[in-house]
Amino acid sequence: MQLEDSSGLLLRDRFGLGSLQRLQQQRIEDRLRQLDLPDLRRPWPGWHLAASMVIAGLIVLASGWRPAASNAPAPTVDSVASSDSATHVPVKVLGSRVVVMAPAYAGIADREEAGLDVKALQGSRLRWSLRFDPQPDAVQLQYIDGDEIAMTRNGEAWDAELHLEQSVLYRIVTQPALAPGFDRLNRLDAVPDEAPQIHVSNPERSLSLREAGQDRWPLALVVDDDYGVAHVDLQITLVQGSGEQVAVSERKLRLRPESGGEPRHRSYRHVLGLSQLGLAAGDDLIVQVEASDNREPRANRARSASFILRWPKELDVETTGIDGLVQKVMPAYFRSQRQIIIDTEALIAQRAQLAADDFLGRSDAIGVDQKILRLRYGQFLGEEFESGARPESSAHGEDEDSHAKEATRQDALSGDHDHDKAPTRFGNEGDVVAQFGHTHDHSEAATLLDPQTKRLLKSALSEMWQAELHLRMGEAEKALPFENRALDFIKQVQQASRIYLARVGLELPPVDESRRLSGERKDVRDRPGVLATAESERAPVDRLYRELLAGHAADLDAFEEWLRANPRLVGDALGLRAGIDALRRQADCADCRTRLLDALWKELPVSPATTTLRERPDEQGRHYLDLLNPQESP
Repeated sequence: MQLEDSSGLLLRDRFGLGSLQRLQQQRIEDRLRQLDLPDLRRPWPGWHLAASMVIAGLIVLASGWRPAASNAPAPTVDSVASSDSATHVPVKVLGSRVVVMAPAYAGIADREEAGLDVKALQGSRLRWSLRFDPQPDAVQLQYIDGDEIAMTRNGEAWDAELHLEQSVLYRIVTQPALAPGFDRLNRLDAVPDEAPQIHVSNPERSLSLREAGQDRWPLALVVDDDYGVAHVDLQITLVQGSGEQVAVSERKLRLRPESGGEPRHRSYRHVLGLSQLGLAAGDDLIVQVEASDNREPRANRARSASFILRWPKELDVETTGIDGLVQKVMPAYFRSQRQIIIDTEALIAQRAQLAADDFLGRSDAIGVDQKILRLRYGQFLGEEFESGARPESSAHGEDEDSHAKEATRQDALSGDHDHDKAPTRFGNEGDVVAQFGHTHDHSEAATLLDPQTKRLLKSALSEMWQAELHLRMGEAEKALPFENRALDFIKQVQQASRIYLARVGLELPPVDESRRLSGERKDVRDRPGVLATAESERAPVDRLYRELLAGHAADLDAFEEWLRANPRLVGDALGLRAGIDALRRQADCADCRTRLLDALWKELPVSPATTTLRERPDEQGRHYLDLLNPQESP
């Protein structure tokens, strides 16, 4: 009962047992040492002991008899030392086995490696079992930095255990020393557990504008991890207000993965209710995905980019005070589109009270106002601006009020308000251009628009065209939807970013006329010395490569010190240190030098681009040039 029916575990190899079985085996071994066990060996019979003593006495008497002294010289100290050294056979490694036990969270079964170079997940436990011939007195695993791990003897094998946290180089050291070839450096690569990868498929853009009537915002994403995703959270931030009255509220929501997915590849879908979150006009809703994996004791975390859903608000007041530096992408008079809609709705409501001609006249007047806005709108896209007097109508003779109203509208189109005009002269070039043409590319009227804003402006222009068409035909009901859509596009443009126009010209320092043509070169720097030669961070790699390639004595210690301080500047720092160690141990080893050169060549910095002289043409090239210029050839 004291062995808990587990004595059979004592006869099994612990490398083939599970974690619980190894723990039970260790407990039984400790308990077995504490028990007072009986001696089960048979007692020696008396006559066996007497015979053994007689034989031992005869051997002692025989060893005391010496032959006559001879003239043979006595052994010297050198001969004794040579005989002792001959008895010390170099130790050889007969077999090696490394058991890799990955962390429990990874879900990877234990595996065995026959070689001494091991690559394992960071945080794994490594257990060595080595066999030697002949048996050494002591064995250590020695790091390249000098640290050691002592191995313990377990029967015919030597065991050691290590918790792998970082990649290292080590070698086996024994007393007496190992035979040549068995003391090489071995490599332990710690593979880090990578952070989760987040792929958001919806929304597709980082900034989205709320559409009319939208109350739901769907989200779709996929999270990948090399050893399993633990959980995914959605960070929700609601920004309300503007200026100093901004209020920010945050909340976190745990997402549930879709069924049927693997732990290493999980899909998530969620829909946010905008009204439930309290989103209103002028607010921003910001979401960010946070994912964690199963790494222990500290999980890896990853965050996605922020995705914003913006509900634009209506701006009633334009920003003033810095108009010289800031220009809205849409001027203020575009807000009169709302007045056109109000006039159209009022006209539709009074349709039953108006005569057909009166209704058509008022509808045409609203169409003229829509035309004014459309023409002003087209200026920002580089379209032709209609101006000049309209041809006089010969039918239905308009009265003076009609002519005055039309003249006022044409003045609004051409931008002329209360300016006295000089009389024109027949044949004058300037007057002809002023009457029948117009100028382009005014620097003060230039507007810089991004492609998205241009698309919105073109959409508004198209809607205004349709609204004007139906208003001129007296179809106010059909024009109203186009007017509303044009207003929506204008609102989106007004919510766009501002454009900053710098009005400061280039101001160069004045030239000192007194120094001209004086030949004074004081404070004039040498052109080749203006720019210092840039030295690459990996210049020591290039320097060592050139020294080894030329066969010179290289300073390996200095390079190894630089490599120890800057391991991230090269791709394989451990490989370079292993090559340096091999060359340091065998300075005349040509293969060691070649392998180190190959490793250094992969790490050489890229040479900066330089200008090269044009190559002189050869005989064939000169003949080709002579054919191109026959008049210059002799």
